[in-house]
Amino acid sequence: MRADARRNYERVLAEARTAFAEHGTDASLEDVARRAGVGIGTLYRHFPTRHALMSAVFQGAVDELLAHSRELADSEAPCSALVTWLRDIVTHAGEYRGLARELMSASRDRSSALARCSTPMNAAGERLLVRAQESGAVRPDVSIGDLMQLTNAIALAAEQAPDDPELADRLLTLTLKGLRAETAAT
Repeated sequence: MRADARRNYERVLAEARTAFAEHGTDASLEDVARRAGVGIGTLYRHFPTRHALMSAVFQGAVDELLAHSRELADSEAPCSALVTWLRDIVTHAGEYRGLARELMSASRDRSSALARCSTPMNAAGERLLVRAQESGAVRPDVSIGDLMQLTNAIALAAEQAPDDPELADRLLTLTLKGLRAETAAT
């Protein structure tokens, strides 16, 4: 990439990050381009779709979540490791209004640019989930796809209730109680 194209790319990314944080993932891409000092065509040359831009914006956070899953993978308490990681996901999704909704809609669309984020996240979560299942703490019929959808749904519910900062944690706790294996639940 030429130096000027690289600068444009970085400016668009920085402005998108700010716009998504301030206005949610539905922020105007025209405003993002204008604030970055580029035309809308330049934005679309670098990021052909909104999901492509979102994927680039959130890649750093995804990398952090993936690194944390690797740190938790050898935990002596696999169920606690899974819970910690799921809480991290809810926190991340809550940082940008609309992100949980977009992740939910893109979860089954492998052609979406957001799949670049969700595919490795599902693999990381699968490793943590399998360890929790093998320890007997989580029911064997729980799938990572369902668990990720539930996690995003919790983040979405919390987004809709900004006056209740404890809602996400309460809902996650309630969900996790339903995941427990029969022997772990008694």
